Amino acid sequence: MALVDYTLHDHVALLTMNSGENRFNPGFLETFLNVLDEIENQTSATVLVVNSSHEKIWSNGIDLEWLWPIIQEKDTATAKRFFYQLNRVFKQLVTLPLVTVAAITGHAFAGGAIISCAFDFRFMRSDRGYLCLPEVDLGIPFLPGMNALLGSAIPEQVLRNMQLTGVRLTAQECQQNNIVLKACHHDELMDAVMDFAKQINKRRPVIAELKARLNSKIVHALDVEDVPHIESGQFNI
Repeated sequence: MALVDYTLHDHVALLTMNSGENRFNPGFLETFLNVLDEIENQTSATVLVVNSSHEKIWSNGIDLEWLWPIIQEKDTATAKRFFYQLNRVFKQLVTLPLVTVAAITGHAFAGGAIISCAFDFRFMRSDRGYLCLPEVDLGIPFLPGMNALLGSAIPEQVLRNMQLTGVRLTAQECQQNNIVLKACHHDELMDAVMDFAKQINKRRPVIAELKARLNSKIVHALDVEDVPHIESGQFNI
């Protein structure tokens, strides 16, 4: 099974992440980018939906088992390449000339929560799964582009609480705070997402221009930020 694959449903491209907990490492990110490129350049889809094949996890973010040895070795070049690659994924999503929908089918932790904020709309499974930013406990600060993404989807005080305490939000709490459009039981989630997606079929050039204006601050933050350097085994901005 491919790390990432997709199927077409009329004008809706349904991308499924198949990499277990869907943790971000160079191989996963490269595959994700390649599939986004294929959908954009080789299909006429106008809506992108992204879900996960894992029974309880949408994405657990950065693959720390891959990253921590690089940090310990102070391999700055590899770390920078990885974070620039992650920024490319974020930028690809916020500039994609398709309406994008995250079908959060389970836990979205750390980078998984961050990437969900790169989508235009979010639906979330209500019977299992949390949205959580545990970086405060991991000792990893947020880069400016990450904060720009988070701030575009999560109300300021809610985001402050999430970042400083690591609190886990349920799907119902996410809906109450307008982070997700709708919280649905797993048995109903994909039907609700696809029904929503199939009602949207807008022209790509119009969507591209609207998103360019809506997301200009996010794109600027992703373009101009430096990535962490490694010092004494820690990321430092």
